[in-house]
Amino acid sequence: MTRLRVSMLPRRNYARSTRYFAKRVLRIRATPHAIAAGVAAGAFASFTPLMGFHFILSFLIAFLVRGSMIAAAFGTAVGNPLTFPMIWASTLGLGRWMLGIDANGADGKEFGAAFAAEGFAALWQPFIKPMLVGGIPLGLVAGLVFYLLTRFGLTAFQTRRAARKAQKAIARQEALAAAQSQCEAANARAGEQVHS
Repeated sequence: MTRLRVSMLPRRNYARSTRYFAKRVLRIRATPHAIAAGVAAGAFASFTPLMGFHFILSFLIAFLVRGSMIAAAFGTAVGNPLTFPMIWASTLGLGRWMLGIDANGADGKEFGAAFAAEGFAALWQPFIKPMLVGGIPLGLVAGLVFYLLTRFGLTAFQTRRAARKAQKAIARQEALAAAQSQCEAANARAGEQVHS
């Protein structure tokens, strides 16, 4: 029960969880393209109505675009309890518009009876099919946005990290050279004292 509550309402807040995910993505060992493609694959999968299959779909897409599967798993966090209502409403609305389906024809009593009689087939036409059709273009847009954000952010992070490593290496070399020159000076003084 606690795990379910924490997945819906994190212990601290969503901003902290987002920062945590961002730091984890930045530390994945792969090329910037692979990480960004993986995150984009996860974001795209979050826009499909295939609940329970987002990880599998994101892994498949990441494999096809040569993305990181670990990054794809993190990318599926785009779909979460906070964003799913907006994602579902937008994919359903766009899908119904693209298919030319009238949204006003759905009656709760008729749907309940149809679902009892037909099962999954009753969900396909009014909900799943439009959400799938609407989810593809919205998922592509979200994937592109997350690809670009991740790629540029990761490139900047790796450049800063490489510069910090280079500065530390230069500082170590300078400290080593200073220690070596002090040692040589001490040896020279010791040699002068021996000769005198």
